[in-house]
Amino acid sequence: MAKLSSIQKNNKRRQMSDRYKNRRQKLKEIIYTKTTLPEERFVATLKLAELPRNGVKIRVRNRCEVSGRPRAYYRKFKMSRIALRELALGGGIPGMTKASW
Repeated sequence: MAKLSSIQKNNKRRQMSDRYKNRRQKLKEIIYTKTTLPEERFVATLKLAELPRNGVKIRVRNRCEVSGRPRAYYRKFKMSRIALRELALGGGIPGMTKASW
């Protein structure tokens, strides 16, 4: 089980990235458009720099929904390999069986 503080920090980052998503997108659109004036582009760059760093989607870490483990994460199931194996062996995931050949 991961530390609760790291899980909460990651959840806060996820909420902030959702909150600032539209603002960041609009400012980046102004910055990367070639037809905008250099002064407008500079102002947009300054405004983008003022936004919080945790509002960026790249800072959000994928974590297991069951245990909070950050490594060996399967996106399809939203859980780590260890939690997935425990659920599969216990019959918690329909149709999933242990491989044997």
